[in-house]
Amino acid sequence: MFRDIVAEFRSSNVFLPNGGRLYLDVGSHPEYATAECDSLTDLLAQELAGDSLVNDLGRKAEQILAAEEIEATVFVFKNNTDSTGNSYGCHENYLIHRKLDYLSHLDGLLPFLVTRQLFCGAGKILQTSEGFVFSLSQRADHMWDAVSSATTRSRPMINTRDEPHADADKYRRLHVISGDSNMSEISMLLKTATMDLTLAVMEIGGIPSDLRVDNPMKAIRDVSRDITGSAQVRLLDGRTMTAVAVQRFYYELVQRNLAKYEWEISALHQLALHWWDKALTAFELGDFSTLSRTIDWSIKLNLLRAYQERDDIEFGSPKLAQIDLMYHELSSERGIFRLLKAQNRIDTVVNAAQWQSARSTPPATTRAKLRGAFVAAASASRANVAVDWMHLKVNNPVERAVVCSDPFASLDERVDDLLAILKN
Repeated sequence: MFRDIVAEFRSSNVFLPNGGRLYLDVGSHPEYATAECDSLTDLLAQELAGDSLVNDLGRKAEQILAAEEIEATVFVFKNNTDSTGNSYGCHENYLIHRKLDYLSHLDGLLPFLVTRQLFCGAGKILQTSEGFVFSLSQRADHMWDAVSSATTRSRPMINTRDEPHADADKYRRLHVISGDSNMSEISMLLKTATMDLTLAVMEIGGIPSDLRVDNPMKAIRDVSRDITGSAQVRLLDGRTMTAVAVQRFYYELVQRNLAKYEWEISALHQLALHWWDKALTAFELGDFSTLSRTIDWSIKLNLLRAYQERDDIEFGSPKLAQIDLMYHELSSERGIFRLLKAQNRIDTVVNAAQWQSARSTPPATTRAKLRGAFVAAASASRANVAVDWMHLKVNNPVERAVVCSDPFASLDERVDDLLAILKN
């Protein structure tokens, strides 16, 4: 899959002209990271562009194998578990202010993270000691810690490694690894927009100090395995709240602060608020028909139930396991979600032109614009350069390097000078 990447960049770990990063991660699976985004539109377009770029790797691998007279089909899945129980994460990175003593506020985020799978879980047929059940989240059963500096050893919901990829005196990174990889754009939007809004409340100290989960690991599993949203979440003060009640609390908390401080939010934030309320109302009424075109787990469950009824099979059936898996395949010819989308049975947020442009064009309002232009120029000139999230370096004929510590700076004369060197 990475043969052409290595041939072009002499590495399997590269930054792309769209500002994002593509690399072969631990465990030999492809990983794509979007460029820095300061708008939800850019973020969704960048993620969909990443899906397309990774799918291209699979198609190219098939061509290479065919040229070597090896008949093979390469399947590329955007999910979080394999058939033998291994899990791989979906990483969300949020830039927050350094001035906040955020470690003292993280407990206030855990009830939100434990229960947000109600609307951003990807869904999965799960084998338990009591048989096969449908769970809301693929990642929930693989979380072993609430907060930790590790990422793979303990698999925390929040990783505290202090690596902001920005001016460390001003910013730090909130690294969340408990979420599922989504196919649905509405689920992607809800996952990031609701977190963004909740963090805005956290940064002003607006999350009540008594909202703390007694046992986050038990809670995230209990919530995932109860598709009614009525799983009880026990708080440290002895109270219990249903999963949907916890989310309704955060929704109302965000709405109160939006009104109180008259925060201006984008149209997509408004759309996310609409779907946040709509998803919670579906749970409260026990009627999930309104989610059948928008929320990953609901789309998948409806599909599985239709096959169950048609073929009179149980959740433990290999056929349903295959459908569960193929929902996440990125190919437009084989992937079930892709086929549903082509049949106009899925609601979308960004149009095809936006994500297709994002395959090669970085967000125009962040540091990614500088990096994308540098990578494109270096590729065109076949120059020897080094790139990471903050650094751009020309290695010859004379070493020149620029540190881009402001993620919101899309213009920089120093980078212009590097570009001039590459074009000479």
